[in-house]
Amino acid sequence: MVALSGGVDSAVSAHLLQQSGHLIEAVYVRTWEHEENILGDCPGAQDLRDAEQVCNQLKIPFRVVNFVDFYQREVVNPMVDGYASGITPNPDILCNRRMKFGALWEYAQAEGFESLATGHYCQRKVSHNGLSELWEGRDKNKDQSYFLARLTLDQLQSARFPVGEISKPQVREIAKELDLPVAEKKDSQGICFLGKVKVPQFLSHFIKDKPGKIITTSGEVVGEHMGLHRYTLGQRKGIGVPSNTDYKNYVVTGKNEESNELIVAFDQPTEATLWSKKYKVHSLCFLEPSIQSFTELKMLGKARFRDPSTPIRLTRKPGNEHCVVHFTEPQRALTPGQVLAIYDGERLVGSGIYSHTCHGRASLSA
Repeated sequence: MVALSGGVDSAVSAHLLQQSGHLIEAVYVRTWEHEENILGDCPGAQDLRDAEQVCNQLKIPFRVVNFVDFYQREVVNPMVDGYASGITPNPDILCNRRMKFGALWEYAQAEGFESLATGHYCQRKVSHNGLSELWEGRDKNKDQSYFLARLTLDQLQSARFPVGEISKPQVREIAKELDLPVAEKKDSQGICFLGKVKVPQFLSHFIKDKPGKIITTSGEVVGEHMGLHRYTLGQRKGIGVPSNTDYKNYVVTGKNEESNELIVAFDQPTEATLWSKKYKVHSLCFLEPSIQSFTELKMLGKARFRDPSTPIRLTRKPGNEHCVVHFTEPQRALTPGQVLAIYDGERLVGSGIYSHTCHGRASLSA
């Protein structure tokens, strides 16, 4: 089964599998009840038409499944609840684990399919002992392994990523040669279901504003915020408070939920509440069984999507479900709820989620 999004990557994935001799069918997943008129102005209706047209052209059986209720319950609601509780979740990563390689894969199995393919730019390889491994995509500019960092080993065993071994320009060229209607279609940007709407605007429909004070790290009141859920750590734009100091700008460095205060400081490398080498991480998830019981581990880590891999050291006390990640270089505004992806070279071996420590920060030294 090939999950078609209506974009060029999944369309070419279907073609490559077809050319390899696999017996395939395509599926488009509905995640909103009325995709032509939803809150986020998401182009879902056009995506559905594009996916169907691709299948007609490639002569692939096409089906549409309705996951509207599941998506609302398992992806949208956790995102809203996360922001309401002061963290900054990543719904795209959650969608991959719970919906695409969770509920959709269960549906595919029930329908008799042996694997599920998507248009992600990453590579699935098989180790000498027969276990699946997840590697970065061949095209480093498009690598999406980070977004699959929360997959389980069982989910990865049945996953397929046909475009992971070629580059984006090659994908475009294949689509042009096939005269696919999505050959020149732009890549989707931002959170999958928001479309053109910004996160604060989306959240305003679900979370009631609760104004409070904006204070500096020294306790000086400098303004008023509309609601803590509207801000994230490291944010500079949209705070609404001038610094009144030449060449210095305020940046969000924390949230005090108890006092409903937004904490700001000047955006500079010496600000300890903004930069740190040590962060607490929970909900560890590993694709490499041999390292699950570690007490100390030296690996590479992507602190966030688009960040380069950097040396890290993970330490954990026996019996603890959380650990501490030590970076060799200070990291800026790593945010509770976001994901740390753990690599051994170009192979993704696990992940964790940054924890709350003090005033909404993940840093242990702030």
